[in-house]
Amino acid sequence: MFKKPNCPVIAIEEHYWDPELIKTYVGAEGSRGGDMEKKLFDLGALRLKEMDEAGIDIAVLSHGAPSTQKLPIETAAKLATEVNDRLAKACAANPSRFAAFAALPTIDPQAAADELERCVTKLGFKGAMLHGMTNNEFLDLKKYWPIYERAEKLDVPIYFHPSQPHQTVTDIYLQDYAKDFPLVVRPGWGYTVETATQAIRLVLSGVFEKHPNLKIILGHLGETLPFLMWRIDAALKRPGQKAMSFRDVFCKNFYITTSGFFSNPALLCCVMEMGVDHILFAVDWPFVDNPPATDWMKDIPLSDEDKAKILSGNSKRLLKM
Repeated sequence: MFKKPNCPVIAIEEHYWDPELIKTYVGAEGSRGGDMEKKLFDLGALRLKEMDEAGIDIAVLSHGAPSTQKLPIETAAKLATEVNDRLAKACAANPSRFAAFAALPTIDPQAAADELERCVTKLGFKGAMLHGMTNNEFLDLKKYWPIYERAEKLDVPIYFHPSQPHQTVTDIYLQDYAKDFPLVVRPGWGYTVETATQAIRLVLSGVFEKHPNLKIILGHLGETLPFLMWRIDAALKRPGQKAMSFRDVFCKNFYITTSGFFSNPALLCCVMEMGVDHILFAVDWPFVDNPPATDWMKDIPLSDEDKAKILSGNSKRLLKM
């Protein structure tokens, strides 16, 4: 078992599927089948066993993509409420091991904001996770800002997680190679492009000027943005741009996780660009196995104090755990 600093280990991008919600989708972005599907539907013994074997104390659970974001407006709010209520029951059955991010009916932004508040104030959820676009729209559009206003008021983060890229993007950028390399459309590259674009658009939209204390989480060590920070910031400060500092906003309002990305050089880049206080541990289970994540953490070239911040200290502070 992983030898850790004297601290708990909290993993905050750990996925599951709600059986009733999955029935509403045709394949839910492609049925995983087999052992993967078994893990996604498990909220008990199997999940806890794999957490224990890897030395993970607490998992913050979130529904896998596309969650409740592709539901029709007529049913989205009701189904999201039911999904979140079932997740709350699973967490209540193991309160020392599980916490949760809410699924939101983003097609109805006001209902999504209300559901976020209900989940935080009534169910004890730690924020919400959003997956990709809604109706082929990025979620920085002002119609979605009620969600961010409510998150700021509640002082909880919104976690932006990838979903399938817009089909036109896939067709133009990736379709030539999708048959031989199907995962290039998803974690290999498509997810990164889609989610990084969403994050940049959020900064450019002005939502952080309106809501300066809004907190956003990105997985996968920030979807390349820490590596690109200097160039993006420098480009947006050239003559002819609206006055703003991409670096200031990103390093203040964004937090990133280690989900599915266990690389020392990449982690050190993130620490140097953002500071260790904005980096949180995650695995991306079951799409990524637990042991590589915790095994990697024991040997990362940081002090035990900084490891403890990443493993749980920063999550405790951000998620009020």
